This record gives sequence, C-alpha cells and structure tokens, in this order.
Amino acid sequence: MTDDRNDATGSENVPSRQRKRFPGISSRAYEHPADRSALVALRKLSGFDTVFKALSALLPERSLRLLFLSDSVRVSDAQFAHLHVMLRDACYILDLEKVPAMYVTQDPKPNAMCIGLDEPIIVVTTGLVELLDEEEMRAVVGHEVGHALSGHAVYRTILLFLTSLAVKVAWIPLGNVAIMAIVTALREWFRKSELSADRAGLLVGQDPKASMRGLMKIAGGNHLHEMNVDAFLAQAKEYEEGGDLRDSVLKILNVLPRTHPFTTVRAAELKQWSESRDFQRIMDGHYPRRSEDKDTSVTDSFRESAAHYADTVRSSKDPLMKLVGDIAGGAGDLGGKLRDKFTGGGSGGGKNTGGGTPTDRSPGSGSAEGTNGDTEGGANGGGEGTDGDGTGGKGPAGA
Repeated sequence: MTDDRNDATGSENVPSRQRKRFPGISSRAYEHPADRSALVALRKLSGFDTVFKALSALLPERSLRLLFLSDSVRVSDAQFAHLHVMLRDACYILDLEKVPAMYVTQDPKPNAMCIGLDEPIIVVTTGLVELLDEEEMRAVVGHEVGHALSGHAVYRTILLFLTSLAVKVAWIPLGNVAIMAIVTALREWFRKSELSADRAGLLVGQDPKASMRGLMKIAGGNHLHEMNVDAFLAQAKEYEEGGDLRDSVLKILNVLPRTHPFTTVRAAELKQWSESRDFQRIMDGHYPRRSEDKDTSVTDSFRESAAHYADTVRSSKDPLMKLVGDIAGGAGDLGGKLRDKFTGGGSGGGKNTGGGTPTDRSPGSGSAEGTNGDTEGGANGGGEGTDGDGTGGKGPAGA
C-alpha cells in the first residue's frame, strides 16, 4: 500500500493526509452481496454487452452528455479545481484507469449521479457542493467513482430512460404497468448498489466519521451542531425494529418509489461494514483483484447472497422478517399469524387439542434460505446520499 501522492495522470496530487490505495482492486471487494451476485450474473451472460450496445441508439446518453456540456460546469484544473483533485485522487486510490468527466450543475437539492453507457460521467449539484466539507465531499466523489468501477452507470442510464418512457406510454393500456414493473426491479437493485458505493466512498475517504457526517447532513442539512451520530444511528435501529406487521408493510410501500435506501439505514449499514473483518482485510491489502474477475463463480456469488439474506432474516427484529423466519422454519397457520399480527392478537376461540402449550418457533430456527429478490439495477441514482429520482431540469440526479 502506498499513499496517494500522485494522480492517475502522473501529476503531483498531495492529499491533506496519507491514505492507502488499492492497486487492481475489484469492485467485488466492496459490493453488497445482492448487488454483487446480480452484476456477476449479468456480466457472465453471453451477448450481454452486445445487447446493450444495440440499445445505445435508443438511450439518451448523447443527449445527456450534450446537455451537461452546454448547461453545466465541467470540473477541471481551471473550474472547481478542488473537486478535480478529489476526482483524480479517488480514481488513483481505487485504481480506475480512466478518470471520468465530472460536471457541477445548478440545483439546490444535494445530489450526485454517475451515468453513461460507453464512458461514465459524474454529475454533482451545487446544493451538494455547498453542503459538504472537504472530507465529506471526498467520500461522495469516491462513492461515484465506485459506481463507475462497478459498472452501475450503465444500469442507471437505462433506468433513467425507462422512467422517462413510462411517462410517455402511460396512456397505453398495460404499457405503463409492464415498464414500471421493470423500473421497480431496477430500483430495488440500485438501492443495494448504493450500499456498495457507500463502501467505495469509505475506501476512498478512509474517514468513517466524515462518511457519517455526510449522510447526516443529507438527512438534516448543515446543522451538525444540532445532530448526534449515536442518536442518528439509534433512529435506524428504531426504524428497523419498531412497529408491527402493518408498519413493515408501510416500510415496503415507502421505499418502493425510491432509488436510495433511507439515510439512517445507509449510515447503520456503513458503520457495521466499517467495523467488520472484511473492511479491515481490504485496508490490510487483502482483497480480490480485477484480474481474477473472469474466474468468478456465478454459483458462489448467488450462494453468498442467499446466505446473506438467510442471516438477515434470522437476525432481523422487523415483524415481517420474523414472520418470514417463522414460516421458513416450519411454523404453521400462516393465515392465523397474519390475522393475529394485523388485529393485535389471536381470537381466544381456538382450542389446543394436542395436549400441550402451542409455541412459535424462534425466527432463528429452521433454514430460512430465501433470497430477497434484490435485483438492483444501478441506473437511476448515482446520487450521493439522496434518493433523487429527479427527472426534470437538466436531467435527474441521484446518488
């Protein structure tokens, strides 16, 4: 490991403090299990790249590039020079050979995104630039470079296109329904890809406190003196564990239209990962290389994803996840459980004819081997910490 004294172009780039870099790092090192398995499967599909190249004529990539070029500010040594240094620095640390073009666009909403089919471009809003300090912004730029390294820009661009198309065909019977089904699946995929990119941002910034501050500011604005990290993370715990089955259903409905996980959830996920053995191994220089990507097993990736979800179901305090664990573990009478959860308790009329006291099996019992169906489509939102679906103005921004 070396410090990042030089950028990818060879010009001097002295950071405010020494940080490790990761030569040849594969995006598999930081990708969330659900994100990783889906991407590995797509990359292994025969003709996948060819199909997407064929679609490029239909997708608005060239239009978006011209739009940002004509009506935004391109980051360079001459414009937003401090962002240019951060961008080259992030690419150097993650060993991304070609530095993507980066634009600053006027929008008071804090946001960022990474889009493009052939070559990714990064867009950040003025609201984000004005909100974050240097180290917080470094994590955001690293987040977007992580999207570029993982190949998320392609899927985000497709999602932007499909979201726009859904509006245009809304008058066609069932047309909008079919497209929105795909959009919903892509959004679910991309929500998990945001967790992956948050990890990339931490690898670039290597300052967990700055990453936490950035997420807190995105949630509550530039009022850090009024906020507390522990209290913020406690909100995530309360959100995950609180309520009954009705609240669990409402959580699902609330998150469906979003391209990003809720901010407190992102903060809790990132903190957990920053304290994990996986993160420490990467920091110690032990991580998968891109040269090994071609040998990646799709089966192993899906097995790892399934194990992750099984563990999530077993350990979750969410009422719906507990119910899923009970069902997977063999607990009977699904209809009765649903009735009891929604009505606040069972009706007292039933008799136990088995001679014993009926008990529910614990969520951890049994083999909860189900997967969550998190097919994240990294297309809609490269936005840094916000859920911006935005499709107006100069083009949607999201991170």
